Formats: sequence, C-alpha cells, structure tokens
Amino acid sequence: MKYKNSIVAIGALTLFLSCATNPFTGNKTLALVPNSQLFPTAFAQYDEFLTENKVIRNTKDADMVKRVGQKIAVAAERWLDANGYQGYLKDYQWEYTLVDDKTVNAWCMPGGKIVVYSGILPVAGDEAGLAAIMGHEVAHALANHGQQRMSAGMLQQLGAVAGNVVIKDQETLNLFNQAYGVGSQVGVMLPFSRSHESQADEIGLYLMAIAGYEPMEAANLWRRMSAQSGGGAPPEFLSTHPANETRIKNIEAHADKARSEARKFGVTTFKT
Repeated sequence: MKYKNSIVAIGALTLFLSCATNPFTGNKTLALVPNSQLFPTAFAQYDEFLTENKVIRNTKDADMVKRVGQKIAVAAERWLDANGYQGYLKDYQWEYTLVDDKTVNAWCMPGGKIVVYSGILPVAGDEAGLAAIMGHEVAHALANHGQQRMSAGMLQQLGAVAGNVVIKDQETLNLFNQAYGVGSQVGVMLPFSRSHESQADEIGLYLMAIAGYEPMEAANLWRRMSAQSGGGAPPEFLSTHPANETRIKNIEAHADKARSEARKFGVTTFKT
C-alpha cells in the first residue's frame, strides 16, 4: 500500500509540474515533453520524410500551398500578439511542402512543418478549401496537440505499469490489463483525440477568417470529404476524428464568430 501511495504521489506531482496553457482556450494542458525537446525531434523527422518522398516544387499548386500557409501563419501571429502571447511562435520554423502522393492527407508537425499531399488538392477544390485544411493543421501545432497526445500516452503507460505493480493476483491482473487496455483507449484516448480535432476545426476557422478566407468553406470541404469517403468511416466513438456530420454542424455554429473575430483585424471580405 505504501508503494501504491508513492506511485500516486509521484504521478500527481508530475501532473502538477508538467502543464502548459493553451492560448486559445486558457486551459491547462499536459506537457510532459517540453517543446525544447519535441521541436528538434519533429524537425528531424520532417527532414527525413522529405528525403524519402517526392517533393513538388515551383508549380502552381506548390506555390498555392506556400502562399496559403504563409497567410495562415501570419494570421496566427496576429491573433496571438493581439491576445497577449507575443513571442509564442519564436521557436516555430514554418515550412510548407507539397508532396506527390495520392493519399488524401495533410499534417503539421509540432513547431510548424506542414506537409500537404497532392491527393487532397482535388478535395480541397480551391484556395479557400486548402486554407481550411491548413488552418486546421496549423491549429494542431499552435495548440500543442502533439505534445498533449504524447504526454497522455506516457500517462496511459504509467497507469498500466502501476496496475501491474500493485495487483498481485494473476487472474485479477489479466482482467485489469484487458479492461484497462480497452477502457483507456475507447474511454480516454479516442475522445481525447476527437476533442483535439474539434478544437483544431474551431481554431482553424478563426485563422482562415483572419487570413481572409470564408470560414463556411470549411463546412463545404467536409461535405466533399464525406462524399469522398463513401460512408466508410468507423463509428464516431471508435474513431480519433469526429463524424463528418458532427464537424460540419460545429463549423456552421462557429462561422459567424470567426468572421466577427477577423473583423477585429480589419478583415471585412472573405475569399471563397
């Protein structure tokens, strides 16, 4: 019991000392791995990815990816500076890369390394659709979602280790490991990921609007995504992403707020 209490105490102290503030929500978030360690690792993985994939340069599409990415990054800096987070982006190293790959995907590494796959451009449809995608991905990086997921994964492993230390009966231990694996994944880790996706959708709307793009184009993007997927997505509670219908409703509910926020920065017209 004494050893069990020690584990709990160490875990509580670790949580207390390892939190960061999300500038967009004001909430405390897990930060067991500091950005000073996370960013260099992400940059190295990004560089390795580029050596292993075909990068598209100096084309109309590649130029569009860079142009939209720069607008989104400027919008992020304007918002952060205006809300008391001057210098928040000082360690970010923005880079926007188009890769020749038919996969319908895009991602942003912690620290601002953005990759867009050529396969997602037909679904994006136009520059505003691409802005919705890149706003969403940049939002993940700005809100430190990668850092939070890594931290949550570490805590999930710690919980499993603690259970195996405390529980001595083998039959009970087997039941614990089975229940903990399913319960922590479906009950904690997947909703945790879904909440990040919804948060990135909302933050992305603000970024794209401040960058001068119509936020409702994000809803149109997800309608095209839904049509492209052909209804093959898993049930929402077993997915790391919200259902397309859920995202569309959330985007529609926040579009007016995004336009209002953009007007604070002098943006009155929005590109569709």
